[in-house]
Amino acid sequence: MSSTNKTVVVGVTGGIAAYKSAELVSRLYKAGISVQVIMTENATRFITPLTLRTLSGNPVLTDAFQEDNRWRVQHIGIAEEADLLVIAPATANIIAKIAHGLADDLLSTVVLATRAPLLLVPAMNTNMFTNPVVQENLATLRKRGFHVLEPDEGELACGVSGKGRMPEVDVIFRRVWELLAPRTDFAGKTLLITSGPTQEDIDPVRYITNRSTGRMGLALAHQAMARGGKVILVTGPTNLPLPEGASIVRVRSAREMFERAKEYYPHCDIVIGAAAVADYRPRTYSEQKVKKSDDDLVIELTRNPDILGELGRDKRNRILVGFAAETGDLIANGEAKMKKKNLDLLVANDVTLDGAGFGVDTNIVTIISRKGEITSLPKMSKDDLARIILDKIAELF
Repeated sequence: MSSTNKTVVVGVTGGIAAYKSAELVSRLYKAGISVQVIMTENATRFITPLTLRTLSGNPVLTDAFQEDNRWRVQHIGIAEEADLLVIAPATANIIAKIAHGLADDLLSTVVLATRAPLLLVPAMNTNMFTNPVVQENLATLRKRGFHVLEPDEGELACGVSGKGRMPEVDVIFRRVWELLAPRTDFAGKTLLITSGPTQEDIDPVRYITNRSTGRMGLALAHQAMARGGKVILVTGPTNLPLPEGASIVRVRSAREMFERAKEYYPHCDIVIGAAAVADYRPRTYSEQKVKKSDDDLVIELTRNPDILGELGRDKRNRILVGFAAETGDLIANGEAKMKKKNLDLLVANDVTLDGAGFGVDTNIVTIISRKGEITSLPKMSKDDLARIILDKIAELF
């Protein structure tokens, strides 16, 4: 990493993972970044301000009323100087404060005053992290544009095993660098991304669908725009917030998604088929609700269009990326699907694995390239996976 004239404010809160903050501060300082550390009162019980002062080369701030001649108004001066604010570790307490706009100490006051990006690195007991209140607070912050780095799973200091460990410093450092020096490798590129499930109507009340939430497609859209790309998002029904700045095209059925994808296809450089498109739909639609009877109900199904397969027939110079949700023979099925649809990359995952597939924040995938390269990845957040997929796509152009 080369040196930079950027300023990063590192907020340290009261968790056992505070000891990792020392290494993070050291890494940032050695990269030529100006580091200003703010510690909450509870954080000083886990690691001393002297340690972080020595590693950052700057006085460590712990008190909203601490005298410092560097700024006329301390919290405003810090907030205006910051190019990035990182809170690592971020406890459930500071997450709740930020989500609800509380400002009762220096760190929470600076958060409200800054316009710089904010990266939260949660670290806590797994029961605390999975508590619905904490998850709702994090969802609120993501919706407002804050960046959240998912914690790792493993043995925690409290003796239990689960999700809640602060990620390794290398992971945090890379994320900080991405936010300080955003990549623009997708500038000038238009991406068509399909996302979410489809709904295939049986009658005015019932329909066939699947467990997709659209989270993976939305992560790809966010990351592509962050790297300078123009995104056309064709999305099936989802309850998740849609990315601001993308061209949003809402659809319900597979046929609707196919028609909209064909419409925008000529204007795109890259197509990512992240939607979980229903392979079949009812052959006939009942205008009236199908009434319950004593007999079994038989619904005859017919094939839906293969969206990526049809687009792949007229590929020209476009890059096509597909997804495959499998329950076995991952590589063989993935390679067959890639060849059949004329894809450049295929992201395959075994949806029977814990932490993979639909309805979760993480995924476990194998990426197969047209050249036969196979990259198996460990469990990671869908945001992190989106970055890797885009890296693979960028290598193609």
